Amino acid sequence: MTAVAAAPIARTEARSRVDEIWRIVRLHAINPSIFFGVPWLILGGAWAVSMVIAVIVGSANASPEDLEGMRYSWAVLSPQWYLVVVGVQAIGLTFSFALGFGATRRDFWLGTSLMFVLVSVEMAAAIATLVQVEIATNGWGIGVHMFDALWYGQNWLVDFYTTFALQLLVLFIGASITTVYMRWRMPGMMILLFGGIVLVLAAVAALTFTQSWPAVFDWFAAIGLVGVFTVLLVKAFVWAVAWYFVIRRATPR
Repeated sequence: MTAVAAAPIARTEARSRVDEIWRIVRLHAINPSIFFGVPWLILGGAWAVSMVIAVIVGSANASPEDLEGMRYSWAVLSPQWYLVVVGVQAIGLTFSFALGFGATRRDFWLGTSLMFVLVSVEMAAAIATLVQVEIATNGWGIGVHMFDALWYGQNWLVDFYTTFALQLLVLFIGASITTVYMRWRMPGMMILLFGGIVLVLAAVAALTFTQSWPAVFDWFAAIGLVGVFTVLLVKAFVWAVAWYFVIRRATPR
């Protein structure tokens, strides 16, 4: 009998092929309610509460100016806190499964990042459109300010861009924190938490002792609303890059 040594089969296809990346996107979309359902339930609940408040205020013969205070409501941002959890779930629930089916860490990072971009585009486009609808209908006919609040109401493009930047940031923060836990467990989480606190306190102390707060506020005023959210978008990119380097050595649970 002749023994035949089987040579190892080398993987010759690209590590980050489009179909592999899209497979990760489909993996995240297996339970679409996480990305596309619950955020809208939260936003819809906030809208219903805002409508009830506006009806109550209107029934008390209040003037339209009394409803202007709703412009300072954070109800339009209510899904953002949940999106941090979405970023956590995107890693915690699918990372091990994806690697078990042969996905590389780079494919997983690219596919998850693409999913975050798609979710951010969908939410940003919808919210920017709802802002314009609310303005056109004079607050849904009763003067409510649910979407036309805070900085919203400039124009569709500005509302889209600012929402997109904010949502992408919170998604990448959630994903990065989860990956830190996978890589270094609780010691890594404690270092990340206390390190962040120390950096914030150091920055506040430096600005306070040097009396630089007016200069900071002047700088934010100079770059404008779009500039501020461009800074947030750059921070989202930084979190995404940091997440990539950590996930390369993260250990699935």
